[in-house]
Amino acid sequence: MSDIDIDNTELAKWDPDFTELATKLFAPIINRYFRVEVRGLEAIPPAGGVLLVSNHSGGALTPDPLVFGPAFYGKLGYDRPLYILAHYGVFFTPLRSYLGRIGTIHASPENAAKALHSGAAALVYPGGDFDAYRPTLSQNVIDFNGRTGYVRIAIETGVPIVPVVSIGAQETQLFLTRGDRLAKRLGLHRIRLDILPVTVGLPFGMTMFFPANFPLPTKIVNQVLEPIDITRRFGKKPDVAEVDSYVRSVMQNTLDGLACERRFPVLG
Repeated sequence: MSDIDIDNTELAKWDPDFTELATKLFAPIINRYFRVEVRGLEAIPPAGGVLLVSNHSGGALTPDPLVFGPAFYGKLGYDRPLYILAHYGVFFTPLRSYLGRIGTIHASPENAAKALHSGAAALVYPGGDFDAYRPTLSQNVIDFNGRTGYVRIAIETGVPIVPVVSIGAQETQLFLTRGDRLAKRLGLHRIRLDILPVTVGLPFGMTMFFPANFPLPTKIVNQVLEPIDITRRFGKKPDVAEVDSYVRSVMQNTLDGLACERRFPVLG
């Protein structure tokens, strides 16, 4: 079992009416500010469990779920929840009482399996903060930091993996370093903190995690790829590392293509 105390009713907190209301209120603002473009949503199976796997960008105020979530519901409706697997630190915010109602749940194998077995879509960012704080010089690199738990969950539950490749959010500020070596030297892993990032942005200038700079209005594009049927492609006893390598490779190829389309930082 996970070392996080998971509420057995966590999935039941999702409220489709509240989610629809929140989407209608905030999606127009998010879409206009980031000039959002989400492509390929028709690739997502309309029913049954599906594991959406995406790269993570933008630091503490990452807009990734706020970009993809509204597009998902706009295409597929509100009959099936989109559960967003989030780090426990996300729940230490003034908005924590609302997170469950829009489908945000603690990231754990147990929660992921429950969501997928229920026939829902589950959105996971395997790279977590390590990915979201990757340096600007390597902003167009898919890096899950060796985490392959998402593959194991997909195999155990028998659901397809649908990669979602995002570009643009890493331009919301300048990311100088993750600070992972410093974090390790300081022993911050004891408090589940693997990085100590240094970023530059507005209005606080250079910061280390907090205070979080406000994201610049960069253009964000999401590309949804074709579902990956693990058993069909890799056989009945798939190798986790091989599946992970394949998923990251198709995502990297797509990210390279999206990067070639961009003419200027922020402007897109």
